[in-house]
Amino acid sequence: MTPRSIFLGLLGAAVVCGTCFFNDWVLRQTYLVGNNMPAALYGTLILVCLVLNPIIRQHALTGKELALIMALTLAGAAVPGGGLVRTLIPSLVMPYHIEKTSPRWREEHIVQDVPPSTLVDVSTDEDRVVNGYVQGLGEADRHIRPSQVPWQAWGPPLCRWLPIAMTLWIGLIGLSVAMHQQWSRHEHLPYPIAMFTDAILPEEGSCVPRLFRERLFWIGTGVVFCIHLNNYAYTWFPELLIQIPTSFDFRPLGQLFPVFVRGGGNALLNPHIYIIIIGIAYFIPSDVAFSFGIGPFLWYLIMGALAVYGINLAAPVDGTSYFALQPQSFALFGANIGVIAVVLFTGRRFYTAVARRAVGLSTPDQVWDGAVLGFRVFLVASLLLVTELRMLGIQTVFAVPYVLFMVMGFVVLSRVIAETGLIYLKCYFWPCAVLWGLLGAQTLGAHQILLMMLVSTVLFIDPREALMPFMTNSLKVLETRGVKVDRAAGWCVVALVIGLAVAVPVTLYIKYDMGSAAGDSWSTVTVPQVAFDNAIMIRQKLRSQGLSADAELSFAERLGAIAPNGTCVLMTVAGLALVLAFSAARLRFTWWPLHPLLFVTWASTPLRLMGVSYLIGWAVKTGIARYGGSHTYNRMKPLMLGLIAGEVLGALFPTLFGAIYYFITNIQPKMFNVIPG
Repeated sequence: MTPRSIFLGLLGAAVVCGTCFFNDWVLRQTYLVGNNMPAALYGTLILVCLVLNPIIRQHALTGKELALIMALTLAGAAVPGGGLVRTLIPSLVMPYHIEKTSPRWREEHIVQDVPPSTLVDVSTDEDRVVNGYVQGLGEADRHIRPSQVPWQAWGPPLCRWLPIAMTLWIGLIGLSVAMHQQWSRHEHLPYPIAMFTDAILPEEGSCVPRLFRERLFWIGTGVVFCIHLNNYAYTWFPELLIQIPTSFDFRPLGQLFPVFVRGGGNALLNPHIYIIIIGIAYFIPSDVAFSFGIGPFLWYLIMGALAVYGINLAAPVDGTSYFALQPQSFALFGANIGVIAVVLFTGRRFYTAVARRAVGLSTPDQVWDGAVLGFRVFLVASLLLVTELRMLGIQTVFAVPYVLFMVMGFVVLSRVIAETGLIYLKCYFWPCAVLWGLLGAQTLGAHQILLMMLVSTVLFIDPREALMPFMTNSLKVLETRGVKVDRAAGWCVVALVIGLAVAVPVTLYIKYDMGSAAGDSWSTVTVPQVAFDNAIMIRQKLRSQGLSADAELSFAERLGAIAPNGTCVLMTVAGLALVLAFSAARLRFTWWPLHPLLFVTWASTPLRLMGVSYLIGWAVKTGIARYGGSHTYNRMKPLMLGLIAGEVLGALFPTLFGAIYYFITNIQPKMFNVIPG
């Protein structure tokens, strides 16, 4: 762990946080982060090993140094996008703007129902703070000065929300360290993303990785890169070039499968082929790849069969938008409970030993001290997070399960990515909606639901770039390269602080300079609106039933008022039962074809997009292993790693070219997306 690797890693975190919003919503290129394997970061790593290291041969960065640099940069990458800042900033200011055009909001005084300092301070200059954010303060090509941003209005809410985010992140880093030994050394999870990272790092005593000397690697990389280079050039010169298809339209075949189409499966008949997924599928267990490939087809068949009886699992039974009570969300929530139960059961001896050591009890099992320290950090951070939510106004009886459900979501997310390499995934349940569905609106009260939904819009509404999956893969690479994991985790906390110090002011400046139109409508309108809309619906529904919308109930009264939604409970039990049943079958029967992680993902957008690619990857791997044997399978590994590298570089090049083009011409470049996110 050298000083220059720490400096470069922290610098990498700062650069990502400083350029992410500009790349995503000004240049509108492939997301700089956007998923759990950011093309910009991994592509840059390849270029460093391929170009920079041979140039500075005597001072080349070693594999250990690059592993730490990537770990710190990835930690910072959790800050600027969906991990926090993308939803944090609009959520603190846009409610005031939406209130002006929403009579229901004004009648209910819903914005005034949140605690002071939760939103921006508009008491001094609302026009500048709110309208300046929406419309922008810049004029034509004249940019505003940093001093023109109303920083003072943002101070109170940022001082309230950023400590909450940091507490959550520190707890997740501690939990990542605590669980790492069990996942890596005891269960030997495949870690496909970490495996690829390690493969493109140089070995000890060399400035370039051994993989770069493999001809098959460069064949795979070159072919895929050229496909994307050609298709990117086609967006600029469609009259001169021919696009190489990466999407295929089989929707006319839907006439042969009306039940499948009725369930919404038409999108699967127009698949986009993600070559990176084909490469990743080669390195994971075949049952996982097959399950992820067949999963969305099974889901839409079930949806179509139920549609005959007028049952739509995607239609909300109450509420609206993201936090609505959707049956499929509760099925996924139940599946998450099942996965966390299996994870804890599988590692029960290790986790029990760590927990006992963490609270000062003895244990006969040898446990790594870093795991004990990590779990202690997690416990302290969890208690502090509950306290912070309590200070926000959420009662302890709700804050505790809220934190547990949120942490469970991040753990399962990390487990799925470590076991399957699914580069694009997020949780499709929300703790606020879960508590609403399982306890009932009367038990919680509209005010408590509003506060929990507000927390969800900031911390949990779209964790496609979550910290814990980044940490899980980074710790594996660090361990493989012989870097002290616990010390590196401490520096990741520093990277997060630096990332916040850069991402928040840079994003605010661009917003006030160019206006919120520079951002995406989803984070600018949908996210800030969803919590308040649902709170108003709950208030009005309770009043229509003759109930108090915000009654202060004792704990005993809340227990007596519990009225769970039957559909939500049923779907939760169904998701849990499926995971447990398939886990047991997988252990009992060696021929069992489906993996239980299927039920965490099969109703999600990521598998709808990438399921066909997983199915192709499974078929390629199965064919090579069956007809070529283990020798041919191992020989083809460099080619598959090349497919991954080619897709990453194919996404990076348009981003670099687009930035250069914009700074030279001041014209927005052509949009071109390669990797989902």
